[in-house]
Amino acid sequence: MQYRLTSQSVFPLVEVTLAKGEALQLESGAMVYHNGQISLEGHMNANGKKGIGGALRALGRSVTSGESFFITTATGLADDALIAIAPGTPGTIRELAIGSEQWRLNTGAYLAAESSVQYEMVRQSISGALLGGTGGLFVMETKGSGRMLISGYGDIVEVTLDGNQPLVVDNHHVLAWSASLDYQIQVASGTFGFKTGEGLVNSFSGKGTVLIQSRNVEALAGLLDPYITKSSN
Repeated sequence: MQYRLTSQSVFPLVEVTLAKGEALQLESGAMVYHNGQISLEGHMNANGKKGIGGALRALGRSVTSGESFFITTATGLADDALIAIAPGTPGTIRELAIGSEQWRLNTGAYLAAESSVQYEMVRQSISGALLGGTGGLFVMETKGSGRMLISGYGDIVEVTLDGNQPLVVDNHHVLAWSASLDYQIQVASGTFGFKTGEGLVNSFSGKGTVLIQSRNVEALAGLLDPYITKSSN
């Protein structure tokens, strides 16, 4: 897989070049255009499992992580196959190298990955499930090896932890983190942050990397809500 960003703005496309027979998995609806040398196939987001078991796995992923029930596989029909993809929100697109390091992803971070990269839903603690906005009882953890593309709303800031101090990040700004890190979801201060204006935070500890998105989609929705005309019915 070879790719390039069409611009350095907050609204880039990713143009991916595939060799004949090479496959790319992408979030359903991410395709913008291709050059006619691409075969697109939609299938259940079940990591290859078929039948009722596959449907249940795909449904579980959709319910627990906010992912699409279906995922799309783009396969090159020639060595000059080209497909352009884009995330649903404006912001930054970042490559993750999967293999020697595995990652956990927040809801909505996944954009596309080589076919050699998979992921599974990993159960998190009851406290995290009850308080977190990162997939309820489960979060996405990568497996396999290859390259994955993720997207964040706004800029993406990388913070490396050396194990000496924790890192506390607002829950809505957490994009991805090393699977080797320990984390807890906590109330920022007071009663659900009423004293500080903050809500839930993720407290990370250990050695690894945290990727933080600089903007909060939920905050944007709150700003726009008063200006949206609502039906009285």
